[in-house]
Amino acid sequence: MSVVSGGVNGSGVSGMGTAVGVTQAGGLPIRLLHDRVLVEPREDAVDRRSKAGIVIPPTAHMGKRLSWADVVAVGTAVRTIQVGDRVLFDPEDRAEVELHSTTYVLLRERDVHAVAAERLDDGLTGLYL
Repeated sequence: MSVVSGGVNGSGVSGMGTAVGVTQAGGLPIRLLHDRVLVEPREDAVDRRSKAGIVIPPTAHMGKRLSWADVVAVGTAVRTIQVGDRVLFDPEDRAEVELHSTTYVLLRERDVHAVAAERLDDGLTGLYL
């Protein structure tokens, strides 16, 4: 699988479930189904290293530490999340997908714990809250 240029951070992605800038190895566009959300984990969510070089995973400090990620594409049945939002999810409950040497995480909408976006001042609650 590969990503053509301009495919992340909302620039090459439509909100209708098709990731316009994200393609499979054969050049076919990827369309997310149902309530799936494709996110790109933020840099602060990756493994860290100690001064001695020991790898420290993000979940090492707490029993259950959640991670933030940026939404790259959403499925057609997703109601409360839009491309460009930042979402909070459990890194233990995820499926990773590598597209053109970039690692993405595939989630279901119900697995997202919180959404951070400027448009959330409308007072609506989420489907699974």
